[in-house]
Amino acid sequence: MRTRTTTALVAAVLLATLTACGTEPDEATPAAGPAPAYKIVKQDTEGNKRDVEVHVDSTKDLRAVFDTVVRGLKDEAGYYIMINCSTGGTAKVDNRLANGQYAIGTMGAATTGLDEGAAEFSTNDGRTCPAT
Repeated sequence: MRTRTTTALVAAVLLATLTACGTEPDEATPAAGPAPAYKIVKQDTEGNKRDVEVHVDSTKDLRAVFDTVVRGLKDEAGYYIMINCSTGGTAKVDNRLANGQYAIGTMGAATTGLDEGAAEFSTNDGRTCPAT
């Protein structure tokens, strides 16, 4: 019995290692480095659904910006993070570079449709910052 358990454990570890080696990082992968400069220009502080608007001056490391903003959120809610270029937008239309969601607690999960503690992030292809 002990041999079968050990064999199964070794097989599971090898399978997990092989699977991990075959994956390439993408926009859904958390950033490894520090975030470039950003500014939170709007952040809701009440309600189950909260918007956080962030301005940046370039398209560099948007995932790192998202991850840093998320680490600062503490209240139970569903957060919608919008990362905009600080230039190129108008009063009615922003220059959106990326969007993300983050769920804190059961209310955050219910609001976003994500699991508790889960995040979702995507960039908008073809956008430039500074705007041209």
